[in-house]
Amino acid sequence: MPRILPRSFYARECLEVAVALLGKLLVHGPVTLRITETEAYRFPGDTANHCRFGKTARNAPMWGPPGHAYVYLCYGMHSMLNLVTDNAERGAAVLIRACEPVAGLPEIEARRGASQNKARRGPDLLTGPGKVASALALNVGFSGQRLDQRAGLHLLDQPAVTQFLAGPRVGVDYAEQAHRHAPWRVAMPDTRWISKRANLQPCPDDIASFLARQALADRSAQPAEPNASLMAR
Repeated sequence: MPRILPRSFYARECLEVAVALLGKLLVHGPVTLRITETEAYRFPGDTANHCRFGKTARNAPMWGPPGHAYVYLCYGMHSMLNLVTDNAERGAAVLIRACEPVAGLPEIEARRGASQNKARRGPDLLTGPGKVASALALNVGFSGQRLDQRAGLHLLDQPAVTQFLAGPRVGVDYAEQAHRHAPWRVAMPDTRWISKRANLQPCPDDIASFLARQALADRSAQPAEPNASLMAR
C-alpha cells in the first residue's frame, strides 16, 4: 500500500508543493481521487491569497502548521479544499482544482447528483474545486484537520510527474495584474479531468527549472532596497 504523505511533504514553498501534488491520491472513506490540477496561493505578496490582509478566524488554518486542511465556503454554497504548505505563520496553501476517480465511483456520482443529471458524469464530476470537495463529502468542519491520519482525509504517495501544464489561476480578477497572469495553476497533461484546459500550456521546463524561473521572477518583483547614499542626502 502506498505510504501516507508525511507533514514534511507539505513543509515547502507552496508552488513546489502544488506541482508535487499532481498524481497523488486523496482518500476519504470509500472515495479515492487522483489529483490532476492544483493552484498555489503563495505567501507573502500574493494578492489573490486569502491571507493577504492578515490572519482572521476564517483563514487561521492557512497559517499552519503545514500538512493540514483549509476548507472554506465559496459563495455560501461550495466547499473548497486547500492543503496548507510552507512553514507555520506563512499563510500559504494549495487549492485542489480537479481530480479523477480511482475508487468509490458510485459514491462520487451519488454525491454529485449524477443519477438525476447524466451531464454530471465523466470529467464534469470532478473538474472544479467545489466538485472535488462534494465528491469527498467535505465541509468547513474539516478545516484545520491533519492530513496524515489514515482514519480521516489523507493523501497517499504516487510517482512524481515529470511533465505538466501551467497557466494562470481561475477566478482571481481581484488580484494585481502580475498575480492574475502568473502560471501558478498546474495540471497533469495526459488526462481529460482538468478544468479550463484552454488557459494551460505545456511547461517547457523540468520541475526544478520551472521553480527556479518562478523564484527569479519573485525576486525581480520585490521592491528595490533603498540606496543608502541617496537617503543620506
